[in-house]
Amino acid sequence: MFRHTTRRSLAAKLVAVAAVVLLLAAGCGGDEEDAGTTEAPEETPQVTEAEDMPADEEEDMPADEEEMAPLRIAIVAPSASNDLAFTQSMVDAVNAIAAEREVEIAITDGTFIVEEAGAAIRGYAEDGYDLVIAHGSQYGGPLEGIAPDFPDTSFAWGTAVDTKGLDNVFAYTVRSDEGGYVSGTVAAQITETGVVGVIGPIEVGDAKLYVDGFVAGVAAQDSSVTTNVVYTDSFSDVALAAEAAEAHISNSADVLTGSAQMVVGATGVAGEHGGVAWFGTQANQTALGEDFVVASQVYHWEVLLAEMISKIENGTLGGEVLTATLANGGIVIEFNDGYGLDAAIQEAAEATIAGIVDGSISTGQ
Repeated sequence: MFRHTTRRSLAAKLVAVAAVVLLLAAGCGGDEEDAGTTEAPEETPQVTEAEDMPADEEEDMPADEEEMAPLRIAIVAPSASNDLAFTQSMVDAVNAIAAEREVEIAITDGTFIVEEAGAAIRGYAEDGYDLVIAHGSQYGGPLEGIAPDFPDTSFAWGTAVDTKGLDNVFAYTVRSDEGGYVSGTVAAQITETGVVGVIGPIEVGDAKLYVDGFVAGVAAQDSSVTTNVVYTDSFSDVALAAEAAEAHISNSADVLTGSAQMVVGATGVAGEHGGVAWFGTQANQTALGEDFVVASQVYHWEVLLAEMISKIENGTLGGEVLTATLANGGIVIEFNDGYGLDAAIQEAAEATIAGIVDGSISTGQ
């Protein structure tokens, strides 16, 4: 839904003013002549704006000119906007869209409690936002009850593959196993101890897919490398992630990876232990440690958002599932130049990416 503004033609107004002035001048001149006055009539003011446009062209101009208001996008997400993980990936994506067109953005973050998220989602719909993004798979329940009340509003939620049968709900997901697989092949080549540690949050969604892809990539590159996986059963418990990282390092792991906003606990531990490498996912995590973050699988949701927006503007408000992949640019492996990865290993990783894109390499998922 878009607002419209109206402006009257300035030229039309000025032509009307000029006509009135001419009539008044003519009337006053006649009275003075009858009275025998010799004073010249006052000079008629010049209305130069009206001369810039022929009268016939002016008549053809529409009375009103329409201006399209900015697209209004709202995000409801479970963690901080700058978490360098799941929430930031969507915030960065909407900002990327805003760099290309005029967008009004509203964000409610830190809504890990589903009821609070539901209230925010409904509030944005009531306020007339064009696209309300429920950025969390746990928000499916509230969304299913809210979306039917606002048939002219488009909603998106993920990661998910279910539109709830609603034609104003987009579901979006990501083949995180693809980037996980690539990172796993690199991890197998840089480990010196032959042990790699993985810290997962809850064994669902894109988090599980990433972990499975990473494990498969390590095994495909070097089956002699041991990959230990620990799930903390929490997306946000930083302390548990730190404990898991310590346990992995105690068991000789010199390469770590993990998913969700809890990973700052794990990367903190990696930074304290010199020589431990880290692979990020969801957002670029180089800022967590330029000397030990090797690469990050980055979700570029703007690829899917651009497709959604195009569909919305053409009358399709939902009812479809969109997937981010290496092939469509919704996933990008961003290497940290500061880490100093061996050029041959990075070239091999690029070849693995190409193989996944053309279908010659399977992640097994």
